[in-house]
Amino acid sequence: MTQTVSTAPAATSETPTTTAPAALTMRPGRWIDGWDAEDTGQWESEGRAIARRNLNWSIFAEFLGFVVWQLWSIVAVTLPMAGFDLSTGEIFWLISIPSLVGATLRIPYSFLVPKFGGRNWTIISAGLLLAPTIAMVVCVSNPETPFPVLLGAAALAGFGGGNFASSMSNITFFYPQREKGWALGLNAAGGNLGAAVAQFVVPIVITIGAGATLNLPVAGWIWIPFILIAMIGAARYMNNLSNAKADFSGSAAALKEPHLWLLSLLYIGTFGSFIGFASVFPKLIADQFPEFSAIAIGGASVSLAFLGALVGSLARPYGGRLSDRFGGARITMLAFAAMALITVAVLLTLPLASFWLFLGLFLLLFASAGIGNGSTYRMVPIVFAVRGGGTGDVSTQRKSAAALGLISAIGAYGGFLIPQALNLSFQSTGTYAAAFIGFIAAYALLLVLTWAVYVRSSKLSDHKI
Repeated sequence: MTQTVSTAPAATSETPTTTAPAALTMRPGRWIDGWDAEDTGQWESEGRAIARRNLNWSIFAEFLGFVVWQLWSIVAVTLPMAGFDLSTGEIFWLISIPSLVGATLRIPYSFLVPKFGGRNWTIISAGLLLAPTIAMVVCVSNPETPFPVLLGAAALAGFGGGNFASSMSNITFFYPQREKGWALGLNAAGGNLGAAVAQFVVPIVITIGAGATLNLPVAGWIWIPFILIAMIGAARYMNNLSNAKADFSGSAAALKEPHLWLLSLLYIGTFGSFIGFASVFPKLIADQFPEFSAIAIGGASVSLAFLGALVGSLARPYGGRLSDRFGGARITMLAFAAMALITVAVLLTLPLASFWLFLGLFLLLFASAGIGNGSTYRMVPIVFAVRGGGTGDVSTQRKSAAALGLISAIGAYGGFLIPQALNLSFQSTGTYAAAFIGFIAAYALLLVLTWAVYVRSSKLSDHKI
């Protein structure tokens, strides 16, 4: 049985003829037919409220996705203190495998919203987060758990990384073109903050009241009620849009576009640095400054590693705002220049063994990466619009939307590459210096690439990309 909701009274012979907003039809299962966010009448009468409600629950579910995605970045560092016999290389694998799996899952996740419906897939994707949290509870309860089992449990945390792609895809369908940027920015920022919250909360809950031991299973237990709330909230308050269609042809067209791969490299450098350093920051602090790895406050311990993810998340919107004024390519160049110089400073000052200098430099590095996240993401639709002749036609918009999803997936592989580069450096030389030198070279090359293709090029520079 369906319920048709008319958003305006019907015109009569005594009233002027106007274009009435399209009617919305509500079907069982919270399906909506007739959704058209570009219809101003429909949007203002009831569309905006529906979209905002779906956005709020999408942000909450994606926030939990990032929380779960980052759990092993904190827990892995504490495992040796809980009696687990693990090498440095094994700990790095536990930190990095969620990013590898999450980045890979982002590709299929971006197509699943049209397949199942945004509400339905949010319920499913949130429910999948129960697998890594329960697996963590079981595995960290026993110090005899074999490393391959721990690695498998950590890999399940990749479900949280995949959530970003489906969440962004879903919200894209709900908002009109003129408000997409703001809505997607809120969705992304809300998710990114999950990394900071996880790194702040977990060290507290596993130590509070624990005495000389660690309550590692609590790191998984505490998120289960919130995951259940997200599932129930999505079921009761979110909607499926019947006109949300998977755009396989748009993705195929985007894959043939050289700029997809160039922009993906830039996004590996910016977002990949953010998520990679966020994952590995607790480990770096524990290795370089063990006395600051956990700061005792009352009966609990606090790690300052969460500040990196927090600063990077908060800086991201400013990257977009600066890009609106000065152009995304120029801001991305400045971000890479800052990241290279700051990494040089980190490398030169490590022998000083000053934690506060180390922390300050890394917070600047996170801020620069966050700004670069926003500016690089801002470049994508403009580059594709220019490549399409600046017409903004439907074909160009479809290709641009597909490219954003693919680039977000490829960029997330940086979360695996950065910890593994640090691991390789440590295994080969006993220090992280070689990895930092490699990062400096990469940022310099990406800066030159940005300048050569998007700033110096006469065809692209005039469009303030």
